Order: sequence, then C-alpha cells, then structure tokens
Amino acid sequence: MGLLLASLQGCSGPDLKPWHTERLTAEFDAGMTEEIRTFDDYLQLEDRLFVELKEKVYAHTGTGPEYALVRYSAGSAADPLVRQPNWNHSFEIPNDNPVGGVLLLHGMSDSPYTYRALGKALGENGYWVIGLRLPGHGTAPSGLTRVTWQDMAAAVQIAVAHLVSKLNDKPVHIVGYSTGAGLALNFALDALDGSTSPLPASLVLISPAIGIHSAAALAVWSDRISRVPGLAGLRWAQIQPEFDPYKYNSFAINGGTQVHNMTRAVARRIRERAESGSADNFPPTLVFKSTVDATVTNEALIDRLLARLPPNRNELVLFDVNRSAIKSRLMINDPGPFTARLMTDRSLPFAVELITNENPESSKVVSRRKPPISNTVFPDEPLNIAWPRGVISLSHVALPFPPDDPLYGRGPPTSDDVIFLGQMAIQGERGLLKIPTDWMLRLRHNPFYPVLESRMLEWLNDFEGKN
Repeated sequence: MGLLLASLQGCSGPDLKPWHTERLTAEFDAGMTEEIRTFDDYLQLEDRLFVELKEKVYAHTGTGPEYALVRYSAGSAADPLVRQPNWNHSFEIPNDNPVGGVLLLHGMSDSPYTYRALGKALGENGYWVIGLRLPGHGTAPSGLTRVTWQDMAAAVQIAVAHLVSKLNDKPVHIVGYSTGAGLALNFALDALDGSTSPLPASLVLISPAIGIHSAAALAVWSDRISRVPGLAGLRWAQIQPEFDPYKYNSFAINGGTQVHNMTRAVARRIRERAESGSADNFPPTLVFKSTVDATVTNEALIDRLLARLPPNRNELVLFDVNRSAIKSRLMINDPGPFTARLMTDRSLPFAVELITNENPESSKVVSRRKPPISNTVFPDEPLNIAWPRGVISLSHVALPFPPDDPLYGRGPPTSDDVIFLGQMAIQGERGLLKIPTDWMLRLRHNPFYPVLESRMLEWLNDFEGKN
C-alpha cells in the first residue's frame, strides 16, 4: 500500500524539466579510472561535461523576464555564468613553495563554491589547494539520479594523487563538508587499509555527515519503481525551482541513498578499527558543527566518530544557539543537555570548544574550552563578536560561508542583476514569493566564520610546525 501511494504521488508531482531528465554522458564515474588517470584528465572531462550541459539543458530553456530566477536560463540573475569565475567547476590554487596541500570536498547537491572563502584563505597561508567538483554535482540535478558514492571516492583519489605530485613530500590535509567529510574519512580508512595513499596528515570536518536516518535505505525501492514509464517523479525526494547558481534545490532520492550507504560503511569501518585496537594511526581530526543541525545528529558525531578515535588528538568546535534570543518556552529542541554532557563528561577522549553566549542575557559570544579526558573547563575567552539581531542559531548549511558572502551573506550585493539568497527580513502574505519561505528561514552564512577560519588555520599551521 505504501509503495502504491508513493507511485500515485509520483504521477501527480511537479512537472520535470530538462535539468531533471537529461543524462550528461561526460560525467566521471568509477569505471573510468583506466581512461581518466590524472587530475588534468578529470578537468578535461569536466570541460566536456559543461559543454554538454549547455547543449542539453541551457539550449532548451527559455530566456526573458519570466525566467529571471531560472538557473539554466542564459543571462538570468541565477545563471552561474553571470558571476565569474563559475564556481561550479573544480578549482586549483597553486603555490610556488607550499607548506602543504589541502583538498576541499563539498557536500551532496553542493558545488566547489562552498569553499570559495576558505580556499582563498588557505592559499594566502601557503597551501596548495584543490576544490574538487564531485561527480554528479555543479551541473544539473539529474546528475544525482545516477551517481554513486564510489564514483565520488574515485575522484577524491585522483585529486589527492595530484596534490602529492605538487608537494615535494609535504603533508596533505583533507577538509570535508557534510558528505565531503564522509568521503574524507573514507579516504583515510582506505589509506590505513593500504588500498590508497598517502595517509592524510589531518582531517578537518565541517557539519560532517556521519549518520542519517535509516529510512533513507528504503528510498532505493522508490528509485527502482521510478524506472516504470510515467513514474519518473519517484526519483525525487524534492522538486523545487532551480534558482541557486551553485546548489541544487531539487534532490534525487538516490542522493540520500548514497549518503546513507557511505555513512554506514564508514561508521562500520571506524567501529571495527576501534574494537580491534587498530585506530591508533587515524589522522588527527578537527570537527566544526552547529548544536542544531537538521541533517546530522549530535549523537552520531560523538558515538560513531569522535569517541572511537585515539585520545588526545582530536577536537570538536561546537556553535551553540543564541541563548539571549531563545527562551525555554519558545525552544522545541534545546541542545542544552547535549552541550552540558560534553562540558562535564571527563571520559571524552577529545577536546571541546563551545562558542556560546557569555551569559543568557548577553548576545556577546565567548569561547569555552575543555581538554580531553577531563571535566575542567577553562575560563571563558571573549571573542569580541556577538550574535546578530534576529539570528537564533546556525544551521547545517551555514558554517563554511562568511557574513560577506555575495550570495548567502548578511547583505545584498550592490547590483540587482544577480540573485541574492542570504539574510533577508521580509514579511507579507504567503504565496507571494517565488522562493519558498522555509528555504529563506534557514541561515545560510556563519556570523562566526572568522572563528572557524582562524581555528582551522591554527590547527593546520600548528601541525606543519611539528613536521
């Protein structure tokens, strides 16, 4: 009965557009590793992929005022080609004398734009940087209907090999956001198993996808039924207008299935290493997360990852909610018990830094630190920053983006010719806006981004100093 109802919903859903249905054949997959051996090969294939996108999607999408918010309408406010460079492509920041190399991995349905700011900061600090466009991403949402997490893992191996070739034995670090964090963990586990190399010097994980709801495993049946003529809509968990230049708004069920499969495989391998006592060589790991995250649970992060890694080598930087703006009567799910557990549990093998209000009546923010295997909390460190008015928490999608981000930031750009998707205070009647109101409610930049960037650079620079 459930599958029948799903089938009926698939028949009556929103109309599919070319960006939902067209298959781009120039996309990389794991079966191409004999043909696509180097990162240069990967980039050449990527160039052909974007030509194919123009031929199969852009060429069949109208232009004009009615298409002003359509990503695939040439010259529209949402067309990524209006902004240069096109951050949907992989990017590389070379360095004449690199102190190390950093591979940046974005999340599911995202693009290398995720690391526009962090990539620049890393390059300015002497690192050779690659922002990898993962297979299935940066083009059309249809790419997520067929991609596998093994395709993405194969692309990661190619990018790491390229970094190694440029570094003269300098260390490689991997920074992963959301699904990219799971891919970073997978690469480290493969290196420990001897199936790839080198072992990363360290990992930096931002809003890491460690575990998602088990219901995602059932999505594979909906995906299979969608191959029946007339039921193609069942491939989609969500179909929305594509107005974001660098992120898909429509989400294919296969994307969730691949994240589910990857996180289960990674969590199992970490558990097995921890239980066998063979996790000692796992790379030091720095994690950034918001206490409220609609995608990744706090418990999964602790119980499936940080609590199983070697002691005294890892750190969690946690962004609390704005306790001066949210009172208990208004809060549905208060993460307070979770943060209290972290700050009092002396058995935790990792350090904790909580970015939180100096007190419940103040919007000023402090850093509250606790070392591993201890319940001693150091005196608060003032950060000389405060919660912006009207912001009650961060979100899964906010952490990598600075407040001055021209797309997701706190203020619109000076030009009206490009779309702005950041912080807006708009009230009126429902049904008026073309952009869904729940989409606009979610914070998409990090008011405390300087903390994230500085902590990451301190982590990497301190590590380089030990080599």
